[in-house]
Amino acid sequence: MNRVARYVIAALAILVSLHYLLAFTHEGYGKATSLSGIKKTFLPPTASTQDDLDDLYSSGRLPNNTGLSIQPKANATFVILCRNSDLSSIVNSVREMEDRFNRNLGYPYVFLNEEPFTDEFKKRLSVLTAAPMEFGVIPHDHWYQPDSIDEEKAKAGREKMVKDNIIYGGSVSYRNMCRFNSGFFFRHPLMLKYRWYWRIEPGVHFHCNLNHDPFMYMQQNNKTYGFTITMYEYEATIPTLWGHVKDFMKRHPEYIAEDNAFGFMSPEGDRYNLCHFWSNFEIADMEFWRSPAYTAFFEYLDSLGGFYYERWGDAPVHSIAAALFLNRHQIHFFDEIGYEHNPYTHCPKLGNNWANGRCSCDQKRSFDYDGYSCMSKWDKLMGLPSS
Repeated sequence: MNRVARYVIAALAILVSLHYLLAFTHEGYGKATSLSGIKKTFLPPTASTQDDLDDLYSSGRLPNNTGLSIQPKANATFVILCRNSDLSSIVNSVREMEDRFNRNLGYPYVFLNEEPFTDEFKKRLSVLTAAPMEFGVIPHDHWYQPDSIDEEKAKAGREKMVKDNIIYGGSVSYRNMCRFNSGFFFRHPLMLKYRWYWRIEPGVHFHCNLNHDPFMYMQQNNKTYGFTITMYEYEATIPTLWGHVKDFMKRHPEYIAEDNAFGFMSPEGDRYNLCHFWSNFEIADMEFWRSPAYTAFFEYLDSLGGFYYERWGDAPVHSIAAALFLNRHQIHFFDEIGYEHNPYTHCPKLGNNWANGRCSCDQKRSFDYDGYSCMSKWDKLMGLPSS
């Protein structure tokens, strides 16, 4: 045997010896170089019946061994309207969002208030996550009651609602909030650089791990508005709203979308059945709110003064606009996001969403098909079976 052959054999013997030594002394190396480890790396996983069911009932669920951190991100933010006095409850909401989803992606947060946030507020929130956080003050004209409102008329309306025991009937600040969420949050300077948002409120709960990015799902699947809970509105708070909506439709037929969701709210095409998407949870595209159709719609409603003379909420305003100006398939129900805003909870029921999300909510207490819920009407519109 010549000298070169002897060197090659000696080198191979050393390599084999090192391989076995590392395999026995380093568990990670042993797993990575085992036949099963190599198979997992180079061969695709085999689909099963359960995998197919999960794909059907969840929005782009990632494989369990895939880290969200390597996924592309949308131009998106969480937006939170709150006060300094909400500190404890908003800390809990953000902590749950981080634990259940955002720690893997680091989407930013925008906090908005009609007065400056305190240093204590900023300190308590900033330690919860490495994600960027911005704290903004709402411009005066975007929050407070406009000078164009007849205060005597508005006051009389508030007093009547108090007498009739209507929730928030006497509150001006609640009306400011509804008007701001209806027409101004997406115009705030801190929001202008973003396209997508997820609305979070103080004291809400997120009951399930989220194994995919809902922003990217919306972006990649031509979705515009996402919800988890739908219910009836208090008719006494919006007695004239529907009449004005029909007037707007007559004035602007060019804005009405084909194959829209108008039938969800008015099956007969005349009366409003009061169904709306509960807007304290929203994942949506702000380009829709910034569009000519919605801008014209909001400005028309705002000119009528109903946010103050009555108590028009952002939930029916947003919902009616989405139903009229979007194709119904651009509105998406997020079953897999377990969400609670007291006193109502949505708990996932479809496919394996509840188990995959390691959800803490009780499926039997989910609001979806409660008598006050409109979910069965949404299912009917979309041709889906109701549970």
